Amino acid sequence: MLFRPAHVFRHAIAALAILIAGSALPAFAQEKVTVFAAASMKNALDNANKAWGHEVTVSYAASSALAKQIEGGAPADVFISADLDWMKYLSDKKLVKDDTRSDWLGNRIVLVAQKDAVKPVEIKPGFDLAGLLKGGKLAMGEPKSVPAGKYGKAALEKLGVWSSVEKDVASAESVRAALALVSRGEAPYGIVYQTDAAADPGVSVVGTFPDDSHPPIIYPVAILSESKSPDALAYLDYLRSAKAAPFFEKEGFTVLK
Repeated sequence: MLFRPAHVFRHAIAALAILIAGSALPAFAQEKVTVFAAASMKNALDNANKAWGHEVTVSYAASSALAKQIEGGAPADVFISADLDWMKYLSDKKLVKDDTRSDWLGNRIVLVAQKDAVKPVEIKPGFDLAGLLKGGKLAMGEPKSVPAGKYGKAALEKLGVWSSVEKDVASAESVRAALALVSRGEAPYGIVYQTDAAADPGVSVVGTFPDDSHPPIIYPVAILSESKSPDALAYLDYLRSAKAAPFFEKEGFTVLK
């Protein structure tokens, strides 16, 4: 049998071209974006992510817990905090790309009770929250660390009623956990974000805390310094776009920018 070096060479070149093309494909394939987001973001962010149409993995928890996980080396690309303090905490440790950070969303805190269980409550200085509890518990995020709990405590202090209910507080690991205590009837009242209240048909909003009773509720967002995803910036741009805004406004958030 005759040996045809040119024929063999052409086949080898073709095989090599296929191999190189195949190995290059992953470089052009979109990679998932991993997001650490405040628990109160779940409904709105899940819906926005579906509309984006690309792979996003989200871990929801209290901002404090997520910030500590990031500090400990947990791999993530984007962080959405329910307050400015925990974003600053990571920024001070050089764990955030500060040029990507923005104060993105606003929210409000409300007093909730089980659905149709009680009448509206006028939240004003000196209102009798202890009397409303009647020996029951006031569900709220851990006041020392969970943003919703910190806002709630600040509001009750400003209104002059914190000392009367402090002993009755049922501290929860996240605002969604506090919401669940009320929804299940384990606490007669709770303090949560208005966006959380809207997401649970088992509770009713019985009062809204005045905006001037607590620091402004701001959700900052940023890409993390250790992000490995080439798509993190495109995802962040999408979240802050007019296309995504309705998903957050529908849940009761205020889009700041």
